[in-house]
Amino acid sequence: MKLTTILTASLAGTLSTASWATDPQHIDLAGFEFTPTLDVGESYDSNYRGLSDNVRSSWVTSINPKFLLSAETRNTGYQLEYEINDQNYHSDDNASHTDQHLRFRSIMEFNSRNRLRWNLGYHRVEETTDVRDPDDDENDKYNRGVAGAVYTYGTQTGLNQIDFGVNYESIRYRNSGDLNEDQDRDSTMLNTVWYHRLGGSARSLVELRHTINQYVLSNSDRDSTDDAALFGATWDATAKTSGTVRLGAQRKNFDSSTRQDYTSPMWEVGVQWEPRTYSIVKLDTRRSFDEGEDGASTVEDTTTRLGWEHEWSAFISSELFYRYSERDYKATDRKDDRTGYGLELTYSPLRWADVSLGYRHTENDSSVREKSYDRNIYQLSLSLSL
Repeated sequence: MKLTTILTASLAGTLSTASWATDPQHIDLAGFEFTPTLDVGESYDSNYRGLSDNVRSSWVTSINPKFLLSAETRNTGYQLEYEINDQNYHSDDNASHTDQHLRFRSIMEFNSRNRLRWNLGYHRVEETTDVRDPDDDENDKYNRGVAGAVYTYGTQTGLNQIDFGVNYESIRYRNSGDLNEDQDRDSTMLNTVWYHRLGGSARSLVELRHTINQYVLSNSDRDSTDDAALFGATWDATAKTSGTVRLGAQRKNFDSSTRQDYTSPMWEVGVQWEPRTYSIVKLDTRRSFDEGEDGASTVEDTTTRLGWEHEWSAFISSELFYRYSERDYKATDRKDDRTGYGLELTYSPLRWADVSLGYRHTENDSSVREKSYDRNIYQLSLSLSL
């Protein structure tokens, strides 16, 4: 398999496309493959602050250009992507913002038994919902930096294979005053995964993870370590299904004796069923500890998402999804049940153009009354490429 093909697959979660029909073409640029795309859209957001009272709504115009630069040699592949997402809220200039994303990924194959994947990323983001103090009329603003690497030993078709990984994440908020400064942190995760071939494309797996969370504030009592042990399996295109299942347990230990430690079952499941070449059903479910917010020591999150993608013809496709989350804010009385669903229809009259019409609904039912809200988004968008 070509290295650029592997890179494209690894970037599938970050290089969003409006539909299956769009097939972006590239141009040669001094030996590199340059692929530009552009998404523009108009939407109506019925509750962009996610409030239970004094709800605010607005029309939103978004402009989202992306630029992808790729290169490949015999044993290496590289991708550099830059993305801008400008969102203009017509009813609230304070909510308007421009997000920026810079990503660099690479695969290096030293020989048939030794491979290295690594990535760097920088994200400058603002969020209008779940803000710490919506009365201040200020978005949550933060910078997120990531760096990761995975070294793999073992042939791709061999009986055994082992991964050694490291991932670093840094989050720094840019709000005025001291708003959100207690959320600034650095997290470093080390993990090891052992794969054993069971036959065909199926492999069992055993994974160990160790994560260190360090907060910037010197008097913070949220410094902690997360340890997880998982086992499961991964398979590709077996009886029209593919996926990965990880099951196990996770423990969160706080450095401070004032915080209670927690242990919980943990799972990560992603399964895809393709009954027809033009129809795909996806199931993703996850249970894990997230970092705490709003005074919580940690948030135990259980989320399940079911999606269906279908091509009705060469020009029309659709995506339907349902999502349900339970979020338990430990050391507080807050518990949230969040439900979301949506539908998107896409018309693809040309290889390089998609027109999409979509609707999304979110309902957050919280034990803390002011955290409950309903939100509806209606969107019309156009995706263009070469």
